Amino acid sequence: MAKGNHKKIRGRSHNLLEHYQPIDGVVDEMVDASGNPRPVWKDFIEALEELGPEKLAQRFARADQYLRDAGVYYRVYDKAGANEREWPLAHVPLLIEDQEWAAISAGLVQRAELFEETIADIYGPNRLVEKGILPPGLIAASPEYLRPVVGTRPASGHFLHFCAFELGRGPDGRWWVLGDRTQAPSGAGFALENRVATTRALSDIYGEMHVHRLAGFFRRFRDALNGMAKVSGGRVAILTPGPLNETYYEHAYIARYLGIMLLEGEDLTVSDGRLMVRTVSGLMPVSVLWRRLDAAFADPLELRPESQIGTPGLVEAIRRGAVSAVNALGSGLMETRAMFAFLPKISRELRNEGLLLPSVATWWCGRDADRDHVLANLDRMVIGPALSTRLAFEDDDSTRLGSALVAGERAELIARIERDGGGFVGQEAVTLSTTPVYVGGWLEPRPAALRVYLARTAEGWTVMPGGFARVGFSLDPTAIAMQRGGQAADVWVVSDRPVERETLLPQEHDTFTRTLPGSLPSRAAENLTWLGRYIERSEDTVRILRAYHVRLAEASDPDMPLLADIRDYLEPFGIDVETAIPPGLIGTLDSAVYSAGQIRDRFSPDGWLALKDLSKTIHQFATTVAPGDDATRAMTVILRKLAGFSGLLHENMYRFTGWRFLEIGRRLERVIQIARTLARLTRAAAPDGALDMMLEIGDSVMTHRRQYPVQAGRRTVIDLLVLDPLNPRSILFQLERLKAEIALLPGVGGAGHMSPAAKEILQLNTAIAIKEPSDMTAPALADLANEIGGLYNSLAKSYFG
Repeated sequence: MAKGNHKKIRGRSHNLLEHYQPIDGVVDEMVDASGNPRPVWKDFIEALEELGPEKLAQRFARADQYLRDAGVYYRVYDKAGANEREWPLAHVPLLIEDQEWAAISAGLVQRAELFEETIADIYGPNRLVEKGILPPGLIAASPEYLRPVVGTRPASGHFLHFCAFELGRGPDGRWWVLGDRTQAPSGAGFALENRVATTRALSDIYGEMHVHRLAGFFRRFRDALNGMAKVSGGRVAILTPGPLNETYYEHAYIARYLGIMLLEGEDLTVSDGRLMVRTVSGLMPVSVLWRRLDAAFADPLELRPESQIGTPGLVEAIRRGAVSAVNALGSGLMETRAMFAFLPKISRELRNEGLLLPSVATWWCGRDADRDHVLANLDRMVIGPALSTRLAFEDDDSTRLGSALVAGERAELIARIERDGGGFVGQEAVTLSTTPVYVGGWLEPRPAALRVYLARTAEGWTVMPGGFARVGFSLDPTAIAMQRGGQAADVWVVSDRPVERETLLPQEHDTFTRTLPGSLPSRAAENLTWLGRYIERSEDTVRILRAYHVRLAEASDPDMPLLADIRDYLEPFGIDVETAIPPGLIGTLDSAVYSAGQIRDRFSPDGWLALKDLSKTIHQFATTVAPGDDATRAMTVILRKLAGFSGLLHENMYRFTGWRFLEIGRRLERVIQIARTLARLTRAAAPDGALDMMLEIGDSVMTHRRQYPVQAGRRTVIDLLVLDPLNPRSILFQLERLKAEIALLPGVGGAGHMSPAAKEILQLNTAIAIKEPSDMTAPALADLANEIGGLYNSLAKSYFG
């Protein structure tokens, strides 16, 4: 280790480079061979030092808090299963000069064009195979080569629209391509979140440096997608594998950021050769599909039959030119490691030029000369599967470092290569450059790889001016993989002059269209309805439990008739009142979180944060709260947070079709819960105190005192909680709201015809409006609860099927 000379940086409150030790033989992004900061880093480091360790810690904590508040996570798969991990931000960005970025961009644009031409040839005339430049066996053996799309020309005219490339800087200072991402590149949304979080911490420094913005890249790509859809008369959608995918958060974030529908395979169907999305207004065409799932899973009919996340018939729709896939199915072939060995020759054949950015040196052992070279130089090689699409340093199961092999392993690997050379590649062992991370008040070097994104627009390929860097948590290069604890850093492309401040906002002369409310996918509508129901069910349960524990604390007699009656009432619903925070209540709230998680693209960050905070609170109370007075206070806290969440949605959510389904879910559930509880507590055999408890559960104690100059009796309670159209807790009030909202839903059955649900709610509303308190017996109330359940079934049949 060579300790750098830092004498040039003096006089500041905290010398961050005092203990910085670059690694011998490794390029460091921040300091040169003499240990002095490179020009692009000098002002940045000085600004950090002037802040001092205490302020820096506060700044970086602010960035972490933003990521927690925004709910940014990454799903990690380990022996314990799939777990959500907080997004691991490396607080110090990677800085790259504008001129150097221009050279990187030129090399990657050339590479993207080369890939476009290569894929077009492989799935078209196949001249590369015919001329012997690509081995036919290698292509045919790849699971990424999809025979059903051979000969299919993309409707857009292009196979690739969005690519990413993994770069590493070698010991010679040059950038090398370590991996290509043409299948369904991930991370662009995380790059945005990295930028937001980092600038939250370093806003003053960021504002003073001429850092290129990211918004223009996304605006141009969004406009390109919308332009493609406009030509073909359909919609743009992002296709996600679903919430269990490791990068689902990003899918939802990008969909929300760009205003694009986020769909799962089950949301789509193919009708008459066209790809259609199931919406509450019926089937609507989708003509541009930005897929975020691997191509092989996209269509169980023609690709992988076991796939449950694809859409049967999608390949046929693509084949007919009815939908443009971004990227084209089968484009993942360019990600295989073996392709690296052929790219220089392919570039000369197709473009008559060499690669501006070289790939990491690769030899395919299916060729005699390559195999002999690999075996002769095994100690400086990384040996791995030829058809793997993972980076060499990401794969520790099937990829081996030659110099680390013991005698027996070495002999076994050599025998396997000699027996099946076509299944292996040898790649030059990667030595990554290092970039600084902030550890315990000091900067320390860590290995880093850079991921850069390219998008096809009307003007050609555009490069995201930044991207994100994966940074190791240790000096082990394999530790940069996100699944192994790696961190992600923002990337600042710094200019020596002011840069344009681009945003997603349209220019004054730009035209726009307003998306019709009926574009709501059926699955999203169903999840919104159930979110409303689960939240209302949770609130009703909490109100009953609070009333129970208030009386338990006062009487200290759990066997008093009223408390025993409540226990018997709640038991069939899975609510055990002997536990202060019953598992049944926690389960209902967990179901609300699950439903909201299915529609993250339609959920505001504030709403999600409030819901997660509510969930966290109730789970904490489950282990700390005792029955009686303690539980009463806990239920009050939960009620306040439930009210805060509901109010946030009610006040801030746009009144589109989705909000109506959320509201309908709330009102449906409130009628059911009020009717059931009234039926129990107003029956002739109800114990003493039941009517007062009912008013308390119905949050109508003060209203009752004002409205009725007598003590609570069955008729006054029924009148207030069933028949009063002005009481927001009454059944009639809920029915009036249901009638109004259902009437505004997309029609079913044609113009001028009421939907079945609209007819049912009209009949119910009219029937209750003309009732007298004496008519609302316990059996009548129980029947009403069942009728509302039937109303939900009618809604589900009309809109969720």
